[in-house]
Amino acid sequence: MNRQDAEALAVAALAFIAADPTMFDRFLALTGLEVYALRQAAATPGFLPGVLDFILAHEPTLLAFAADAGADPSRVAAARRALGDSPFPDQP
Repeated sequence: MNRQDAEALAVAALAFIAADPTMFDRFLALTGLEVYALRQAAATPGFLPGVLDFILAHEPTLLAFAADAGADPSRVAAARRALGDSPFPDQP
């Protein structure tokens, strides 16, 4: 997966998170972000990888997002690796 496709999937993941108030509150709490700072944070290099880390860290969330995006869950992990410095090992 190329970086542009990975970033697009991460943006879709952020929209998925933001559409669920409970999940969005959890995302903000775990990241320490405030809603007003979200746009500025989104411009930082580690933000989009962090969005995918959030999705990947909870299998039910991963499966729900993958279904919503019409993507295989392994594509989310591939996108995360494409963004670099992934804590998730490469899979065959």
